Amino acid sequence: MRPALILIPLLALPLVLNDFWLTQVATRSLILGIMALSLSFLATYLGVVSFAQATMAGIAGYTIAYFGPNSVGIGVQLPFWISIPLALMLAVVSGGLIGLIARRSRGIYAIMITLAIGVAFFYFTRQNYTLFNGWTGFSGVRAPEIGGLSLRDPLALYLLSLGTAVLALALVSGFVRSPLGLTIQAVRDAPGRVLALGISVTTPIVAAFAFSGLLAGAGGILNVWYQERISSFSVGLGPIIDILIVAVIGGLRHPAGAFVGAVVFVLLDTFAVDLIDRERFNTLIGVVLLLIVIVAPGGLQQLASDWVARLRRPEVKEKSTV
Repeated sequence: MRPALILIPLLALPLVLNDFWLTQVATRSLILGIMALSLSFLATYLGVVSFAQATMAGIAGYTIAYFGPNSVGIGVQLPFWISIPLALMLAVVSGGLIGLIARRSRGIYAIMITLAIGVAFFYFTRQNYTLFNGWTGFSGVRAPEIGGLSLRDPLALYLLSLGTAVLALALVSGFVRSPLGLTIQAVRDAPGRVLALGISVTTPIVAAFAFSGLLAGAGGILNVWYQERISSFSVGLGPIIDILIVAVIGGLRHPAGAFVGAVVFVLLDTFAVDLIDRERFNTLIGVVLLLIVIVAPGGLQQLASDWVARLRRPEVKEKSTV
């Protein structure tokens, strides 16, 4: 019932928001939330903080740009019903490969390995002109049209992003309850016991990274349609850090918190120029992040859950006395 109560007002947003709010705030928050969800999933159920989520999203985005219509004229144009599964598949494969490389790492070592992979991919896209068109990247990337309706239309792109976000959360919820998902959580809690049972920890780790690649890839596809372009800047250190900040603000160990953090981040990013100088945005977001870490280490999602629990306590006491 609770998810339905949240979904109804989200479906009604197009009735009350203009195109600016619908596209620049709501749609962008959903897309950024999907990419942050891929990080929250790894942090929550595998206990690993990955800095390679922008890389997975970028691989899917570059695939769509390369095999779809663009103004650069590089690549081979394929139907969207082929290019989209191909982009998701490459994102899943890249996630699995990253997991294979980082399978023996935990804590700061996992962070450094995935960060190194993300930075290496950034420089590779910047210096390669055959596949990635170097510094310039791909511009004029057009979203497909289905039945005469362009998915770049503000309403269509918002509903597509909302549907993808709901599906992503449902996939996470179902995946973590599956035998493989439970094994991933067992690897997080007691890898030694998993090995003692004769189960390799490599497969669950690779599977977790591959699944996070699927989530990040979905966000990357939507992002390239939203931006109508992709370049090395889309997979650079800025986006890498932004995904982490969004996840931390919402609650790194609360998958749904990724979307809460995305809304806060996008609102600050969109209206920072009205509050302070645009160049001081990093200072502003740094202060917000510091306050979140100090006041609510579990993020805004955990803070909201604690408040709801406190409000319900008097009701529980009244029922118990009766």
